[in-house]
Amino acid sequence: MKHDNVVKILFAEDSLEDAEQAISVLRNGGIAVRPARASNEAEFEAALESLGPDLVLANPAARDLSLVEVARLIETTGRDIALIALCDSSDEELVVKVFADGARALALRQRPEQLRAIVDREMEALTMRRSVRRLQTALRESERRCDSLLDSSRDPIAYVHEGMHVRANRAYLEMFGFEEFGEIEGLTLLDLVAGDDTEDFKALLKRLSRGEKPPPRLELKAMRADGVTFDATMEFAQATFEGEPCLQIVFRRQMAADPTLIEQLQRDAATGLFNRGHMLALLDDAVAQAAGGRNDQALLLVEPDNFRGISDQIGIGNGDAFMRALGARLVGVLGEHDAAGRLGDCTFGVLLRSRPHEAVPVLAQALLRAVAESILDIGARSLAVTISVGGSLLGERNANAAGLLDRCSEALRAAQSEGGNRVGIHDPAAREKAEAEKDRYWLALLKEALANDRFVLYHQQITGLTGGEGELSELLLRLDGPKGVILPSYFLPVAERHGLMPAVDRWVLREAIRLLGEPMRQGQVLMVKLSVQSLEDPALLGWLQSTLVEHEVRGHQLVLEMPESKVVTSLKPAREFVQGVKQIGCRFALEQFGSGLNSFQLLSHVDADFLKIDRNYMADLPRHPENQQRIRAICQQAAALGKQTVAEWVEDVASVSLLYGCGVGYIQGHFQHEPERVLLAETAR
Repeated sequence: MKHDNVVKILFAEDSLEDAEQAISVLRNGGIAVRPARASNEAEFEAALESLGPDLVLANPAARDLSLVEVARLIETTGRDIALIALCDSSDEELVVKVFADGARALALRQRPEQLRAIVDREMEALTMRRSVRRLQTALRESERRCDSLLDSSRDPIAYVHEGMHVRANRAYLEMFGFEEFGEIEGLTLLDLVAGDDTEDFKALLKRLSRGEKPPPRLELKAMRADGVTFDATMEFAQATFEGEPCLQIVFRRQMAADPTLIEQLQRDAATGLFNRGHMLALLDDAVAQAAGGRNDQALLLVEPDNFRGISDQIGIGNGDAFMRALGARLVGVLGEHDAAGRLGDCTFGVLLRSRPHEAVPVLAQALLRAVAESILDIGARSLAVTISVGGSLLGERNANAAGLLDRCSEALRAAQSEGGNRVGIHDPAAREKAEAEKDRYWLALLKEALANDRFVLYHQQITGLTGGEGELSELLLRLDGPKGVILPSYFLPVAERHGLMPAVDRWVLREAIRLLGEPMRQGQVLMVKLSVQSLEDPALLGWLQSTLVEHEVRGHQLVLEMPESKVVTSLKPAREFVQGVKQIGCRFALEQFGSGLNSFQLLSHVDADFLKIDRNYMADLPRHPENQQRIRAICQQAAALGKQTVAEWVEDVASVSLLYGCGVGYIQGHFQHEPERVLLAETAR
């Protein structure tokens, strides 16, 4: 799960390195983390106050902060904070103990996927609990309002549990001749039914007690407290009262119903189709059935293309005639179980029922053809028009009327934006299929690019602020796709999943060295990104050295860079690789530096020459003095260690001035230099 929001995590941990490793595991899995660490009770209490964590990851083996104490401190805050035990290994006794001590879950430090899954699950659960609390508050407010509306309603309404009245409004009491609810509280619903209908009503109550659904309406003879009887209609609905399931019953005096009038009330006067109110009622029924497992329904929204232009041709007065003619064409394609209605001035809704989902696009295309192949006679004009159709399959996953309408509207607008006379159908279950298909597409594109040199290189100049070395640039990889240049965020994750990053890295390194070998580039320095997977390539260093020799390039001109979070999780191979890089004369840079709890401790293991400060510090820098202070501290420590600092993503002149004052050595960003494509002549072999 990719989190859009930052997850605030407090680590109860003795070892800074262990906490850093867990942070890197989470960040590498796409979880944005704002961390803090505490190793004793005072630090933990301060961090609880300052960070306000969502999760606490506690090491049960911590010396000065036991899991029981952590759980107690969390409890005293009164906040909903999930406690996760973070362990090196696990056995049955440990599992029992950590849960007894108050942990919600146990995560294993050496199992990154399991750790990320636990954090994902607990964040989802926390988000759900917060949502439930908000909904409970809203529910209480709604119940209060409903109770007020119930008392003011002119409809006689009562709530009945197991045949007994538990609530009735003033109109209900007046209908049956009671002054207050206390008079009816001891009566059963059967006491209000006249003798002739008593036996039938007893049978109904027995069926209801067995869990059968009540009928929507029931006609009978009701009896008032004074013995006067009258013809009535009872309308049933499932409800809850004070948390208990019950029946909502509306009593109405029976009046002769006019079927024609009812039919008219459900129809749109202009088109003769169902009106908006009735269509929405039908949609609510369909959604309820989908929530119960029904899987053969769909909703379509239909609009004529260029309706404004059509209105200009036929005149405003003929608008309803046009919609009536268009609606007739649509109905001619639909089946007996389908329903069509007018949802807006120029929008039809079509509710498809008893249709397999695979048949929905076929029906939508049939609607398109029925309209496109017809001539509509509107007044003195004959029109050939087209429509666009946007729809969504309806199932248990998206059984929500408002959300369903939104998905249909989005699909309709997408079809219209592509020129109209098109169908767009949203399938809520197709996401997994689409992801797999997209993955196959990008994989094929990557393999073709590697085989036929379809990658593209850009370079972005890095500007020195404090008189550093000469011309310094970073190489940026792109892909020459069928519709233009593609950014790496689209294809590199696929390359990582399928183990192609070492081949991609070699391609970039080979091109970088060849560029540096050109006479016009003597003295230039190129920074090249490297993936973690390349650390596992034992032949890379030897290949790199021979390629440098082949093109007569000094290793000093090549700077390999990797993110701090990636290096932390592969510390041993990264340290050995950097040592090898230094032996052949190349240099090394750490990206996203400063994102961990103690980034400088990493330098005792990995000898980086350049520190590229975490880009998050640059966002709106003039308005964040705490970020300016952090950058200044990084630069001071880096200078003391003889390291060069680079600030990425610098986008305004005010930030440049502040970074200079902080002691930053280099800046990089679109404000200074836009990335430029390496000319084809330069990359030609």
